[in-house]
Amino acid sequence: MSIRRFYLIFAALLTVPLVHAAAPRDPSTHFFSQTLGDFQDELATAKAQGKDGVLLFFEQSDCPFCHHMKQTVLNQPQVQAYFTKHFLCFPVDIEGDVQITNFQGKNMSEKDFAFKQNRVRATPVFMFYNLQGKPVVRYTGETSGVHEFMLLGKYVVDGVYRKMPFIRYKREQRDTTLQ
Repeated sequence: MSIRRFYLIFAALLTVPLVHAAAPRDPSTHFFSQTLGDFQDELATAKAQGKDGVLLFFEQSDCPFCHHMKQTVLNQPQVQAYFTKHFLCFPVDIEGDVQITNFQGKNMSEKDFAFKQNRVRATPVFMFYNLQGKPVVRYTGETSGVHEFMLLGKYVVDGVYRKMPFIRYKREQRDTTLQ
């Protein structure tokens, strides 16, 4: 490559605008809503705000997969914008002794809510509840990334969970984007 050609390519690259992705933001302030632990009350708030439901993120402090989701997916502005538009999102510590009120108005610890009522054994678990407080979609484990997590949200918001499992929905979405 001649030096002249190198400089022409270099000059051309300088004129191309740089794609600037939005900087990650702390999920504790930009993804999760503040709560006093009364999920029956939060459900009423979700209805009043026109949300599609409530998303609970069952986690534990030493879970590397939970941390990975927070550091690579839940901290992304496009994820935060979509999910906070459609859901009230709350973390639940599966080992927590904090008293909460479940969707039916019963008081219990976070760990009893997670283990006894929702049968959470591994983390993370993303549990979506409709506006009647009924669980509609459960996703266990970390997603492969932002794209899959966004698909999961769309799957719930669009009500596709009523027609097919998430794995089939993902496959169909992949197939349509490849065509």
